[in-house]
Amino acid sequence: MNEYFVYILTNQNNKVMYIGVTNDLNRRITEHKSHLISGFTQKYNVDKLVYFESTPDINSAIAREKQLKGWKRSKKDALIKAYNPDWKELANQMSF
Repeated sequence: MNEYFVYILTNQNNKVMYIGVTNDLNRRITEHKSHLISGFTQKYNVDKLVYFESTPDINSAIAREKQLKGWKRSKKDALIKAYNPDWKELANQMSF
């Protein structure tokens, strides 16, 4: 069975957000933390995992990513706070 992840990263002071999709969350977070891929997350030092969810369907994951990207910041903040109230780094605490 396949597993796809929609995830939200932020920077250390929780001011900048990045929303992405991957089929290997551990690898993708490692790439972000190592700054292996140039672009938005590297430029703004966005590498703190604060939210993720999984689905067995890539189309659902992409649709959810687009949905979250369309939300206002306050709604994204509320989603993260409901899942991770202290905005802790989840990558250090969990295995994927």
